[in-house]
Amino acid sequence: MPTDSPPPDDIAIPSAAAAEEPASAPSVLIVDDEEGIRNFLSRSLERRGWRVTTTGSAEDAALHLERHCVDLIILDIALPGQSGLDWLKELQAAGFGGDVILITAFADIDTAIEALRAGAADLILKPFRVEQIVSAIARCMERTRLQRENFVLRRQLAKRRGTTDEIVGRSAAILRLRALIERVAPSPSTVLIEGESGVGKELVARALHTRSHRAERPFVALNCAAVSADLVEAELFGHLRGAFTGAKEARKGLFYYAHGGTLFLDEIGELPLALQSKLLRVLEERRIRPVGGEQELPVDVRVVAATNRDLKAEVAAGRFRADLFYRLAVMTLRVPPLRERGDDVVELARRFMGVLSLRLGVPPLDIDPPLEAALIAHGWPGNVRELRNLVERALLFGEFPLEDLGLSVHVAQEGAGADAAGGQTLAEVEKRHILAVLADCGGNRARAAALLGVSRKTLDRKWAEWGI
Repeated sequence: MPTDSPPPDDIAIPSAAAAEEPASAPSVLIVDDEEGIRNFLSRSLERRGWRVTTTGSAEDAALHLERHCVDLIILDIALPGQSGLDWLKELQAAGFGGDVILITAFADIDTAIEALRAGAADLILKPFRVEQIVSAIARCMERTRLQRENFVLRRQLAKRRGTTDEIVGRSAAILRLRALIERVAPSPSTVLIEGESGVGKELVARALHTRSHRAERPFVALNCAAVSADLVEAELFGHLRGAFTGAKEARKGLFYYAHGGTLFLDEIGELPLALQSKLLRVLEERRIRPVGGEQELPVDVRVVAATNRDLKAEVAAGRFRADLFYRLAVMTLRVPPLRERGDDVVELARRFMGVLSLRLGVPPLDIDPPLEAALIAHGWPGNVRELRNLVERALLFGEFPLEDLGLSVHVAQEGAGADAAGGQTLAEVEKRHILAVLADCGGNRARAAALLGVSRKTLDRKWAEWGI
């Protein structure tokens, strides 16, 4: 028979040894009114490296969750006061992100069905052997790991378009960047990557991840400019069912899937101010709260952010929070634009040629000295992304369309001493190139932005600058 509920201050506090364990060790909350069961499970699980806390009732467990985060709960169904099943339903409604294993001495088929419908990960009958509990916990942890890995792999496969994963080039600027990456990668510090659109900031972020201690864990990327302001919070932190219009089912956020790894936030300057404050809180407290939820969830994620804006100017203009800027810019890496990389453009073109010709199933094109000169002379407003798109178009056409570079084929081939851009400024070359691509797209800005390798918002800003 259930005994009386112990007073709230009877909640077991983790031992000093447990408190010194790494935060990455799974944390388990045991909720059972039988002291013998609590002690038995606590000793058995702590020996296996888990951090364990015990309580004697659902009410005491709820008080514990208000102050602490746990990965998994072992919950008895028959408890004094609120039953385990009823509390499980409350946990699911509040957005608890961990798994719950139910244990009971009295179970029938109806109880089992209700437990599974309530969201239990497993149901174990008393008396049980510790191996049963350990196996159930291991299955929960493995399922969580696989869910995260599958999510990350699907995103990575969807994004891969034949690009190289290496930072290619031997220019002085790239050699310095590589050296900084090797130095910064092993640290847990946040990193801010600055550079123009299309220079390869995500490539730098991936290099930081693969050279860090988190290399075996997920790398998750989000382009903040590609998600509407109303949905970015849910994309990052997840949401509960019914949290907003269209939220027909609960969904985990990117912080959840990046657990233990790296979350790359591209175009961080596009985040709304209200969400900037929430991101700052996550970076400082390492906890997230899903949209519509009450339960805070722990996160172990290294954040790497990137921007093509001058964030100091954005801070001065009141469009970006100063405290978030200084929290992100613990270490700042600048990725040089392609026009500052000299002969790297030819090496990159050859690399893209090899990768894309295989993907498209067409023979590679020759890059002769006159073409090399034309490539080096171009201003590359779209940077590496523009170069890749040019190589792909050349493979599809069967020849390099030098007019896309704003150059005369004859001038490039003859090596005339005149300015290859016709004496125009870089801004004029950029404008002419963008307008030419737009004309080829029939005025479709979205398609032109995709070909240029920039966001639609970038084109809209150009239009406003040009008064078109």
